[in-house]
Amino acid sequence: MDSSSTTASSTRPSSAPSKRGRIYLRADVAKHNKEGDCWVICNDRIYDVSQFVDDHPGGDDLVLAWAGKDVTAVMQDPVEHSHSDSAFQLLDESYFVGRVGAEESITDPSFEFRDGWSPEDTDNGKDWEKNQFLDLDRPLIMQVWRANFSKAFYLQQVHQPRHLPRPARLFGPAYLEVFTMTSWWVVPLIWLPITAYILRCSLVQQLDAGVSVPHTVARTGLCFLFGNFVWTLLEYGMHRFLFHIDEYLPDHPAALTLHFLLHGIHHYIPMDRLRLVMPPTLFALLQHPFTRLAHNLFPNWMANGIIAGSFAFYVAYDVMHYALHHTKLPEYVKRQKSWHMEHHYKEPELGFGVTSPFWDRVFGTTFATPGKVQPAAAVAAGGAAKTQ
Repeated sequence: MDSSSTTASSTRPSSAPSKRGRIYLRADVAKHNKEGDCWVICNDRIYDVSQFVDDHPGGDDLVLAWAGKDVTAVMQDPVEHSHSDSAFQLLDESYFVGRVGAEESITDPSFEFRDGWSPEDTDNGKDWEKNQFLDLDRPLIMQVWRANFSKAFYLQQVHQPRHLPRPARLFGPAYLEVFTMTSWWVVPLIWLPITAYILRCSLVQQLDAGVSVPHTVARTGLCFLFGNFVWTLLEYGMHRFLFHIDEYLPDHPAALTLHFLLHGIHHYIPMDRLRLVMPPTLFALLQHPFTRLAHNLFPNWMANGIIAGSFAFYVAYDVMHYALHHTKLPEYVKRQKSWHMEHHYKEPELGFGVTSPFWDRVFGTTFATPGKVQPAAAVAAGGAAKTQ
């Protein structure tokens, strides 16, 4: 960035670098704002000029005053701080690290669900051209795995809902795709018989120990009801602290891909009918530490009663989750659908309860919570997301 004079033609930046570079948000660049760690933006391209600061002909203080900021206007202003074509060329050849990604916001803080509302299908070509995030016409998983964008850009984009008229492709080949799709009825088909068997174990274990039938039924019923209660807390806790672990997510392709598989895809394509309920293998993995904990804390008969109650409410949760996205509902469930749609289309970091807003009210994550406006955008972009 030399400070020599320039003609009108030299105010134009040089052509884009041949390499694509990593995609960042402006909030990412703003963090590199001091001596020894100085990034700037020029024409939506990002440059690490940390090694150039001391060599700048106009003095290091002039560069540091713009550290972490957009210097497009000042570098092209012949009065304020004019630059030659060679300055732009030097930036592209020696200091280019990436470019600023689109920060389109599809979620809307003023969103309110209304009967009859349905989202419009995404124009895949225009979406890719504008955002350069994921190409919806191609398998998604390898795109995330191979992607060259920052965590902040990923989180900003994955929480902007897109809509397809067909199930998205994750891996490509049909023999792999079949393992990524789960119809809603698979959940009760698999887990209700398992629930019934575990409940039977609780009853038999007590009867074998000589407990009377009335006491056995009463104690198992209480454990079952307690398991129902436990599931509501697990539902909220896993949704908030596991599936939305955005702030603590490592900035690495493997972590982003895992996040995408666990829950990111559901926010990215929330109306995909075959990616709404939890695949049986995933629930089998997630339930294991909790069922082991129950057996370590309680006698086997009690643990089985609690687990059966939790599993029964899990089935209700997953079937209801599907219904919230895709079916006509009775009045209570309709209110909960509005709640869940606001989680997707208004603010992903609030409204974690799917079957009930009870724990959101307990822990202060309702949509009416003062001071809780757009925290997802704050996590992803270091500030409020702009709306369009």
